[in-house]
Amino acid sequence: MIRQTLFASAALLLANCAPQAAAPVTDGPVRSADASACAQRGGTLKQVGRLQSWQCVVNYADAGKRCTDGDQCQGDCRLPDGAPTPAPNASVAGVCQANSDNFGCHTSVEDGKVGVGICID
Repeated sequence: MIRQTLFASAALLLANCAPQAAAPVTDGPVRSADASACAQRGGTLKQVGRLQSWQCVVNYADAGKRCTDGDQCQGDCRLPDGAPTPAPNASVAGVCQANSDNFGCHTSVEDGKVGVGICID
């Protein structure tokens, strides 16, 4: 009886190791309704992030404008790419983010001071 239980357990464990059929890709071609809704918002459907998921990315009219707080931008106010991080409590100016894609690394500027640095993948 113990031998049968061991064989049954081993068979179940091995069955879990067997190759499985590939799952169908669900985010393959984007539905035209999604693309149409995105276009109405002035955006473009793009694959973003580590998982390359589809997202409507909208370009901001004030991209690159000098700012000292996110309230001055359509998106966030950020330190420019490649700018050195200033000392804590130093007065800084940033630029308005280019578009609604939040993936990547950036440091926010809030009330003229360096805010939080974050990486989103």
